[in-house]
Amino acid sequence: MGYKAVFLDRDGTINEDPGYLGDPEQVNLFPYAGKALSILKNELKFKLFVVSNQSGIARGLITEKQVISVNSRINELLSKENAKIDAFYYCPFHPDFSTPEESSCRKPSPEMIFKAARENEIDLKLSYLVGDAVSDMECGNNANMKTVLVLTGYGNESFSILQKENKIPTFVANNILDAAEIIKNDLSENLVD
Repeated sequence: MGYKAVFLDRDGTINEDPGYLGDPEQVNLFPYAGKALSILKNELKFKLFVVSNQSGIARGLITEKQVISVNSRINELLSKENAKIDAFYYCPFHPDFSTPEESSCRKPSPEMIFKAARENEIDLKLSYLVGDAVSDMECGNNANMKTVLVLTGYGNESFSILQKENKIPTFVANNILDAAEIIKNDLSENLVD
């Protein structure tokens, strides 16, 4: 029996997405992101993992070191609200700049989720994926997990694309705090079953 986890997209879900975020000083968490992750981690006992495509590395726009420092800054800000991401997984590749094998970790591939699950004994049947992009929802579906689309970042745009393709997420949330409440309600309903 493994642990349960919430897999989170980073830019547009936890923090604002300025595009190819490489400067830790530019990290702006969404309001209530800390509170949301604190609920998931401390109250609901989820492990928290970020899974993000970081093709800016392959494109030469940001370095791996910058991605790592941005991730550290996110945890530094979250720690003020008694929350933290357990591990960050990112795919630095892009098919235009990398081999197909290298790029296989990019969402919508569930490769990063499967890696995190193996390394941390996660039971994906008990887990959720939260993100703002079509590729996030497809990634969660590819890993057979419940998905929560947040309407921050690219969320509204993604929702209309998903509707057209009839790939409706399990849940739709206004923001990450709303997503945490939806997951909390879903858990309590499933305990009743």
